[in-house]
Amino acid sequence: MKREILISAAYHETRVAILEDDVLVEFMIDRPEAERIVGDIYLGQVEAVLPGIQAAFVDIGTEKAAFLHVSDVARDDGDGEDDDDDEDSDRKSKSRRYPPIQDLVKRGEKLIVQATKEPIGTKGPRVTTQISLPGRFLVFMPHSDHVGVSRKIEDREERARLRALAKEVVPEGSGGVIIRTVGEELTREIFEREYKTLLGTWKKIQRRAKSSRPPALIHREAKLTRGIIRDVFTEKVDALIIDSKEIYNEVKQYLEGVDPELLNRVHLYTKQVPLFDEYGVEDSIQEAFQRRVDLPSGGYIIIEPTEALVSIDVNTGRYTGKKDPEQTILKTNLDAARQIARQLRLRDVGGILVCDFIDMESKANQDRVLQELRTYLNRDRARTRAFQVSELGLVEMTRQRVRPSLFQSLTVPCIHCGGTGRVFTPETVVRRIERAIRRAAGEGAEKQIMIRVHPQVALHILEEEPNFLRRLQKVFQIDLDIRDDPLMRQDEFRLLAGPADTDVTGKYALG
Repeated sequence: MKREILISAAYHETRVAILEDDVLVEFMIDRPEAERIVGDIYLGQVEAVLPGIQAAFVDIGTEKAAFLHVSDVARDDGDGEDDDDDEDSDRKSKSRRYPPIQDLVKRGEKLIVQATKEPIGTKGPRVTTQISLPGRFLVFMPHSDHVGVSRKIEDREERARLRALAKEVVPEGSGGVIIRTVGEELTREIFEREYKTLLGTWKKIQRRAKSSRPPALIHREAKLTRGIIRDVFTEKVDALIIDSKEIYNEVKQYLEGVDPELLNRVHLYTKQVPLFDEYGVEDSIQEAFQRRVDLPSGGYIIIEPTEALVSIDVNTGRYTGKKDPEQTILKTNLDAARQIARQLRLRDVGGILVCDFIDMESKANQDRVLQELRTYLNRDRARTRAFQVSELGLVEMTRQRVRPSLFQSLTVPCIHCGGTGRVFTPETVVRRIERAIRRAAGEGAEKQIMIRVHPQVALHILEEEPNFLRRLQKVFQIDLDIRDDPLMRQDEFRLLAGPADTDVTGKYALG
């Protein structure tokens, strides 16, 4: 599989695209006004301890206090299991018993904490006291004595060698380490150099904490570009293409120190055509904001994000197959499984997901679709789980949620529909107007009302209810007129009373 990373930098934003076989699978954006805080380390102060939910709220200087669960406070002594590259509080077993939160932290106490989740929606950030400092080859955990090796390093002898190397280099009681996937065949010299660098970073953080007053930011995680180079750019990536000379030079300088063998895969893009246009990425980015995504077979999926979960519906569309309906459905579901895995990465969707595949009678075909989904989910850097097909024929999934999705980050709720994606029909608006006029007539205070509506509503009245005004005037004895206003929302109307056109909409338009 061919993998490429594109980095395009402009004055106010840096965009990163990851392509697999020329198809966009991940897209990230970094803007000065929307800085990421995951990985940042703070000196915080406990604002409240809530035994009822076994959590505390910590002031770290963000708009909303950070959430600290008891599982993120208890010391992590390691359980001998190996972990994936990206470590956070979710890797602990949820079934483990913890001491009461009130025995671990007190109100007013100062804590060094690290952000593990961005603020999402109405929720503040999530933090942990179990600090982890990622390097190119290692993750250093100062409050742990755990030695782990990425599960993606499969060779048993190499895993044993790396474990032994870690135990030789890291003094007992001075922290734990996890060797990342890129650390396969790591030499002692490189291990010691990176370990000393990360240990030095931790000592600087401790010194800053002692000299600071909470809330204070005491360590900032690497920016998007540096983090991508550190975490994603490995020998499995065929090319890294950058359109900024400044970033290109920074990347080369970094790689010369940590992995010079990758330097020949870094390329400076100098064409006049924008980088993302050259690689056909812009159209794929727009796809990430559409409800409907077409499948190669002719079917399609509908992706609907809600507050509680994301629902994904699979449809055959114009694909009708040839003879066997089960084979038609199987092909559509297999296409959908691959596309769903890609869309989750592209949109950076997290939390609970429910996939409604087309019903299949064959258990073997159900298993085949589920296996296809899991195979493509294995390419995802975020942790995902896809459960067995339920009795209702649904596949329930979870995906690690660290930050707001691409959709949440780059859009705002529609001012017309309030984020529902729907507005009242013209006929519904007309009925609401009629009820408002009835209320005005009931009070007897208005003798003359001008009704302002969107042109679509005015057209509906003209074509479907031409006697609307005459009928209301006769029934309610109020002088009525109507005007269209293209600046109004389609489901909005205004009632302007008397010669002064006083706005009385709020008084009468209750529903």
